[in-house]
Amino acid sequence: MTSLLRKVRMKTTIHAQRKVRSILDGEYGSIHKGRSMDFDDLREYVVGDDIKDLDWKATARSGRPLIKRYVATRQHAVMLVVDTGRTMAALSDATSTKRDVAVTAAGVIAQLAHRHGDLTGLVAGPAPPSNFKVRNAEHIQHVPLAASDLHIERMLRTIHEAIDPDGYPSRLDDLFEYVARNMRRRMILAVIADDVDLTPRHEALLRRLDAQHEILFCTVGDVAMTEPALRERALHVIGAQARVPEFFRANADLHADLVALGRRRADATRAALNRVGIVGTRLAGDGDIVPALYELLDRKRHARRR
Repeated sequence: MTSLLRKVRMKTTIHAQRKVRSILDGEYGSIHKGRSMDFDDLREYVVGDDIKDLDWKATARSGRPLIKRYVATRQHAVMLVVDTGRTMAALSDATSTKRDVAVTAAGVIAQLAHRHGDLTGLVAGPAPPSNFKVRNAEHIQHVPLAASDLHIERMLRTIHEAIDPDGYPSRLDDLFEYVARNMRRRMILAVIADDVDLTPRHEALLRRLDAQHEILFCTVGDVAMTEPALRERALHVIGAQARVPEFFRANADLHADLVALGRRRADATRAALNRVGIVGTRLAGDGDIVPALYELLDRKRHARRR
């Protein structure tokens, strides 16, 4: 059986420039204050501070007692929240499926967390009807937090096997409800979802989650079925088992309408996330993943500062 983690590493090596990879490594710092080896800044002494933290040289220069502050070294918990509805088996671009994109994006995030000594876990759903191990009514699969290459491989395999063109439709509200009910520890939630319309119900659930956790939101885009690069390929409508007719795919006006529809949906998703105060990005294919995740982490860092 081919290792999905090895395939993820090969793809990121091919598609990510060394500079981008190094920046990705640097965009993952603690947001907490506390004791550690990493100096942050100085502030004026107040009653109750530990005098061991006094910076005597800075105190002498300024004429008032100054305390050193440090960035805390703490282990993060990163929970991958992945939509595995049946439409995630569709194409994201001419060369990759949305399942490929979801697995690669999850793998990149999990590796990044693992390199920083952090724990990762997975909440994915809905599981395919044939998965008898999942007994909850929402068909949600949960892989608890851990840290190892074998653990990452298990999570990626779970995502890959859960996405079934004959499975259940996407149920983002069930996913968000499951996390809200069961994840009490503060975490970084990395959501990887199909390019669906976010409803007021989704927004309400995201606000609820954002009150406790930090959220990074990735949507996986759809390719237009009229894309010229797909002209020679047999295409079927997921869930309907119907073949897309040739005359339908060759219509230039329809192609323009479908592309415009995709842009409007992306804009609507961006607006919904902005209303909730969550940073998000849209993944359009394998080659887009690492740059898009870097840009997402960079915007998250600036949002924290504000």
